[in-house]
Amino acid sequence: MPFREMHIQYFKTLDSLKPPRVMRSVAWFLTIALIAIILFMIFVPWVQTTSGPGNVTALSPNDRLQEINALVSGRIQKWFVRDGSYVKENDPIVQLIDNDPNFLDRLRAERAQVLAKLSAAETAMETAELDLTRTKNLFDQGLASRREYEQSRIRVEGLRGSVAEASAELNRVDVSLSRSSIQTVRAPRNGVILRVNAGDTSTLVNAGDVVATFIPDDAERAVELFIDGRDIALARVGDKVRLQFEGWPVVQFSGWPSVAIGTFGGEVVAIDPSAQANGLFRILVSEDKSDLHPWPDSAYVRFGSKARGWVTFETVPVGYEVWRQLNNFPPEFRNNLEGSSVLTSGEAK
Repeated sequence: MPFREMHIQYFKTLDSLKPPRVMRSVAWFLTIALIAIILFMIFVPWVQTTSGPGNVTALSPNDRLQEINALVSGRIQKWFVRDGSYVKENDPIVQLIDNDPNFLDRLRAERAQVLAKLSAAETAMETAELDLTRTKNLFDQGLASRREYEQSRIRVEGLRGSVAEASAELNRVDVSLSRSSIQTVRAPRNGVILRVNAGDTSTLVNAGDVVATFIPDDAERAVELFIDGRDIALARVGDKVRLQFEGWPVVQFSGWPSVAIGTFGGEVVAIDPSAQANGLFRILVSEDKSDLHPWPDSAYVRFGSKARGWVTFETVPVGYEVWRQLNNFPPEFRNNLEGSSVLTSGEAK
């Protein structure tokens, strides 16, 4: 008996059921969608990335936020700047005065006394040397005793010690006078005064105390990102980075950085060899000059503002990336590890 007739004979109720056309359409749609998803995961490329937060800083340590210190101890006499003031190199910032208004005059008087002492010691030594020469000639002729000759030598050596002592004292006074004369703190280079530590004529400061904070002008910006330790071993100097700056709208596709909107190009220039206190690793990213969109002006992206970056790695199928994410694996290792190197911040210059 044919199979269909057996089917009709034993499954008459099932044969009488007709699935709705909508269900057949849904079944066909699900089948096609499943095939499309499988093909998508196999053939569509995905750029592996690792992301992390960060902030805008300066690439060179000399261009970063600096503290301006008092060079001598004293009282604040006059401020020449305020918060936000633009200064040029050697412009005065604050003037200090010593607690003793006559301190410099006293140092100058002391220096004059030390000079007189040194001159007297040098004159005495010259006279003693002449006496030593005369005594030696007499000793050679047998007209002076050895004791007289040795006493002359001892006297010359003692006076030489007095001259050396006076010279050292003069140097000490000159150093004190030089340091105390630098009572005006000046700007080390062109830049902006960010914060002034308040004070007036009643405020005492010690040598080395911070009187203001300063940021240099025309500093080359960079972004320091903090990356998870799982992925940092795969980061290399020269890797491309997509950056999002605080206040700039962005549409970021992690796996397709070429279609991201609102991001800016960067390049890894340094990688710290050790982790921060929070377990994350710091990398420095400079501007990618070859990118079509240069970084926003410093008036809009200022030092210290927040940023987020995506460091790009290998290109893999989407299916592999999904499997990697589900298993919490790091990105794919590079094929050219021997041509890469990891540099510290100081070695990246």
